[in-house]
Amino acid sequence: MPNPRVSITYCTQCNWLLRASWYAGELLTTFADEVGEVALVPATGGVFRVDARTDDAGATHALWNRKTDGGFPEITELKRRVRDVVAPDKHLGHADRAAAAAAEAAVPPPAPA
Repeated sequence: MPNPRVSITYCTQCNWLLRASWYAGELLTTFADEVGEVALVPATGGVFRVDARTDDAGATHALWNRKTDGGFPEITELKRRVRDVVAPDKHLGHADRAAAAAAEAAVPPPAPA
């Protein structure tokens, strides 16, 4: 398989096509050279899931699932998750800086000795 395939499965009953297509456009713009395609997969039952298939054997990586991850991802979080699977060495610019700043802010300062 030359490049990974990202699929966005969305609920047609919930009218999530526009949201799914916006995510697809963002991923195609960011990973133009790294992904072979971003597919929109219609479904029902409240599903919103993003997966990546990285080889011909069908190995699939679950990147986001609305039911288990809680709601919809921020685009920077989704891009980080896609990057970690399809292009681990790719720098995401502002998305990486924001994540690093958030991680640094979450670490408590050292206790005085």
